[in-house]
Amino acid sequence: MTPRTAAALSGLLRGKNAVNLAPEQVPKLLATRASPVRVEDGVCLRDPPGARYPLDEIPRRDAAVGANRVLFDYARRGMVPEVLDQFSVARRGGVLVDSATLSCVLKACRSMPDRVLGEQLHCLCVKCGHDRGEVSAGTSLVDMYMKCGSVCEGIEVFEGMPKKNVVTWTSLLTGCAHAQMHSEVMALFFRMRAEGIWPNPFTFASVLSAVASQGALDLGQRVHAQSVKFGCRSSVFVCNSLMNMYAKCGLVEDAKSVFNWMETRDMVSWNTLMAGLQLNECELEALQLFHESRATMGKMTQSTYATVIKLCANLKQLALARQLHSCVLKHGFHLTGNVMTALADAYSKCGELADALNIFSMTTGSRNVVSWTAIISGCIQNGDIPLAVVLFSRMREDRVMPNEFTYSAMLKASLSILPPQIHAQVIKTNYQHIPSVGTALLASYSKFGSTEDALSIFKMIEQKDVVAWSAMLSCHAQAGDCEGATYLFNKMAIQGIKPNEFTISSVIDACACPSAGVDQGRQFHAISIKYRYHDAICVSSALVSMYSRKGNIDSAQIVFERQTDRDLVSWNSMISGYAQHGYSMKAIETFRQMEASGIQMDGVTFLAVIMGCTHNGLVVEGQQYFDSMVRDHKINPTMEHYACMVDLYSRAGKLDETMSLIRDMPFPAGAMVWRTLLGACRVHKNVELGKFSADKLLSLEPHDSSTYVLLSNIYAAAGKWKERDEVRKLMDYRKVKKEAGCSWIQIKNKVHSFIAFDKSHPMSDQIYKKLKVIITRLKQDGYSPNTSFVLHDIAEDQKEAMLVAHSERLALAFGLIATPPGTPLQIVKNLRVCGDCHMVMKMVSMIEDREIIMRDCSRFHHFNGGACSCGDFW
Repeated sequence: MTPRTAAALSGLLRGKNAVNLAPEQVPKLLATRASPVRVEDGVCLRDPPGARYPLDEIPRRDAAVGANRVLFDYARRGMVPEVLDQFSVARRGGVLVDSATLSCVLKACRSMPDRVLGEQLHCLCVKCGHDRGEVSAGTSLVDMYMKCGSVCEGIEVFEGMPKKNVVTWTSLLTGCAHAQMHSEVMALFFRMRAEGIWPNPFTFASVLSAVASQGALDLGQRVHAQSVKFGCRSSVFVCNSLMNMYAKCGLVEDAKSVFNWMETRDMVSWNTLMAGLQLNECELEALQLFHESRATMGKMTQSTYATVIKLCANLKQLALARQLHSCVLKHGFHLTGNVMTALADAYSKCGELADALNIFSMTTGSRNVVSWTAIISGCIQNGDIPLAVVLFSRMREDRVMPNEFTYSAMLKASLSILPPQIHAQVIKTNYQHIPSVGTALLASYSKFGSTEDALSIFKMIEQKDVVAWSAMLSCHAQAGDCEGATYLFNKMAIQGIKPNEFTISSVIDACACPSAGVDQGRQFHAISIKYRYHDAICVSSALVSMYSRKGNIDSAQIVFERQTDRDLVSWNSMISGYAQHGYSMKAIETFRQMEASGIQMDGVTFLAVIMGCTHNGLVVEGQQYFDSMVRDHKINPTMEHYACMVDLYSRAGKLDETMSLIRDMPFPAGAMVWRTLLGACRVHKNVELGKFSADKLLSLEPHDSSTYVLLSNIYAAAGKWKERDEVRKLMDYRKVKKEAGCSWIQIKNKVHSFIAFDKSHPMSDQIYKKLKVIITRLKQDGYSPNTSFVLHDIAEDQKEAMLVAHSERLALAFGLIATPPGTPLQIVKNLRVCGDCHMVMKMVSMIEDREIIMRDCSRFHHFNGGACSCGDFW
């Protein structure tokens, strides 16, 4: 319809004399002279352009009939502008408007859609009295408002209609479904049934669409039963809607049953089932369905191509994607946006980013937010984050507004500069309240240790789903905040959010931090059993890691042995657990089992097994695993691997080999390497190499207190008190504070902490009394204090007194008097245990018949029956 005709039509709808048209502007198509020629005799309704002119020859009283016939013919052909033109001409000629004419024009208005014109037609309906008369006019008004997005106006018209039929109800239900008013759809459907209106197949299709969007399985099954009751089950598009509903509710087998029951299927049926299988992660079955049904489906549509190409993307079937690309070009779908976007996504997920970019460059005219998001995600998946940032900027330059998926994809990029920038744009576009974007934001901030920022974002998410809760719990776990994770989990339970396996695994990870209570992890283990998630790989792997890090290696082994499926994390957690607890042979045995199972190993695997060799002085074995990692598995060693090898050689006293290894490293040695070597120099009393290591370390980390302490201890052990005092003065000059030694023990869900010479505990008198009894008993059994571990220039009796008051001994004495005989004790110390305390722990475990588990900053020590799991090599 031309602008001139639209203006004329608008004026005519407002009133007969509302516009004044010049004579040349009014087509003289309606004549008033009489003619004996009837429309049926002179008009070919299959030739609309020729249908107008014989109307000039018919009487005025027959003009309405002839005009309507032409109007309806245009409408049947989908010629919307011509319908409006013809209606304008008829109104200008004074032809009376009936309800059928208005219904036809309203349908055309709905197709455009044009709300303003629809409102004008509504006014004409009211003026002519058709809004409350014929059902067809009212139904068309409802349908028009719904299609134009004016849901409230559509409902108002519906409620004002004295009579309604199933078409009226279906128009209202369809409009509410499109407007995402799913609860209203169900309420209207049951109201319709209560008023005695029989639904038709289109009614069921609309209602099932709303049910699918809600994931309301119970309602869906009730609607399914109603469709059978009213004989609509055989309708193809009702069956298609049923398949879609069952698939989105997770019942893919029920969707397949509906498909198999269908006597007649169209292309939508095949596409719906394939999409449902893909949605439920049955990609292989969906691809098999596609191969088996090629002959039955006939010519593929663009929806079919898009669905199958998405399957190729998820399954990384590059060869099939290329074949489908050829078919797309052959059948002319290369200009279809969703198909080409699916192809670009498939190529990028298969690692062919260049091909994906080529396809994206050819879709200049059909780019939208979906295609931009797909190519940006592809760049991030393939590690080209700078290009993703460039494309994101170009997207904004092309005035394509990002959506929640775009922001979520960008926030996955591992650039510390990105989160604040993306966050600013998210706030500007008001996407921060959407769960997916908020979850991606808090995960991005937590990745960089910004727990407070993540928590503030979490609070802003309006409708928090289980994914958002799990992400926040994971943030607390990464920060080692067990208390915060436990509080959040309890708050989640209060709000009625059911945890999933990732929620449980995150809170179990938080329970592995040193500040967590010994029994907290067990409690969440019980919760995982309650929800039947304990067999999920992520949960069982978290349990293995938690138990091993909390000193309960036996429970970790039990969980590991019960796993039916093991992933890389499970194996690495178990090997690392054995290594940390000093069970080197078990670590090596588990490594060999992993190797035999065919699991692809990574750098963490080799780091764990080399660490196991380090803690027991297995130098040859450790070197073999290091060489195998580089030679056989093509894994490039990191700084952590070299630090572990330095620890292996230096602890064994091979300091010359250690220096050779450091010199041959492919990159400069970091602080971790020099700190490891400095600790070994303290054990072996190598003053010169210790000073050299300390100088290197201080140049990298001048404010690390452990460097000064280790160097001063080396000087003190060698009797060089002057040099020791100079190091202490340097610490004071640089304002470096020494970390105080502290030990913790948990008794009855309460953590008790101690420092050396601590007398702040309420049971301090009993603790020192117990210590005195212990030392007396140990001396009777041949114990002699090793005062060489007291690095102060004082008398021997003073040194002995200092040894007695070490924090780990205070924690041990308190544990002995606060627990029944035979109860295992678990102590945590922030520094390395000294040699004399190590000897005391061994002897106490024998005379008290107790298992004592101590975790220091380096490893676990299991004292039992007068021996330690470390074999006195730590």
